[in-house]
Amino acid sequence: MFWESFKAASIAVAQIFFLGLIGYFLIRRKFLDQGGLKALSRLVIEITLPVLIFYRLMNKFSFSLYPNWWAFPLISLIVTLAGLVVGFIFSGFINGRQRKLQFLNLTGFQNSGYLPLVLVVSLVSPEDLDTIFIYIFLFLLGFNLVIWSLGAHLLSVGEHKKFELGSLFTPTVIANLLSLLIIFFGLNKFLPQALFKPLKLVGECTFPLAMFVVGGNLALINLGKIDKKAMILLVLAKLIVLPLLGLVLVLKLKMPQLMGLLILIQLAMPPATSLSLIIRHYKKEDLLISQGIFFGHLISLITIPLFLSLYFTLSAIE
Repeated sequence: MFWESFKAASIAVAQIFFLGLIGYFLIRRKFLDQGGLKALSRLVIEITLPVLIFYRLMNKFSFSLYPNWWAFPLISLIVTLAGLVVGFIFSGFINGRQRKLQFLNLTGFQNSGYLPLVLVVSLVSPEDLDTIFIYIFLFLLGFNLVIWSLGAHLLSVGEHKKFELGSLFTPTVIANLLSLLIIFFGLNKFLPQALFKPLKLVGECTFPLAMFVVGGNLALINLGKIDKKAMILLVLAKLIVLPLLGLVLVLKLKMPQLMGLLILIQLAMPPATSLSLIIRHYKKEDLLISQGIFFGHLISLITIPLFLSLYFTLSAIE
């Protein structure tokens, strides 16, 4: 059972890796420059992913079907808090205030949207796919609010800048909130069905394009002098301790399989690539962020299949 699950999870991760590799070589072979990658990234963040969220929620979500919808943004806060606590413990072995703060961000904020969305397509049965998508979208509602507030604050410590309220309302957050409001007031019943097919086509572009963006961003990373100690600590904290804690938690609490899968996937993900955008925005010295993103994604090719196969095997036994 374990090896069958490991094989299935490894194939799913390999498919994601292949898509990311295309984006990596698009940059390395100069088919895309930084400007082109930025435009592609904006296309995904501002158009295709919000459209995907809107389409799926309009067609598959209702407050009666998901009475505990509010729990998923809360879960995202708990997952972030767990990452920050574990990161705080391990940061005691790292010297320098800015290094510690960057290490905290790397452990606290994961690639919570792109990778999980593409991963579950290969892992989850078609009848459960819509449900896990809804879980991820609701999770992102809380996560995006936190990373662009607390995450940005931790990376910009020392900067005398006013808090930008508008930065919280990213296109994905707006898509979530707008969709929930439309459904709550029953306005979705008045939307023409002819609207949904083009929305579906646009939204489904998210999966390959998102991985092109991730791969392209990795190609642009300047590793510089590698802090081996910090990277070892990061891999241990982010990719081993956190998913291990998550695995124990979801099994002990006997959570429904899809909810348990969501929590484990989020805890097993490598650091968020958007951290590099935040640190560039605040013009802070990149001491650990780029290294952490690069090595986190590289090592997660092994750790993600490992923990997913453990979860599928142990949850089946119980």
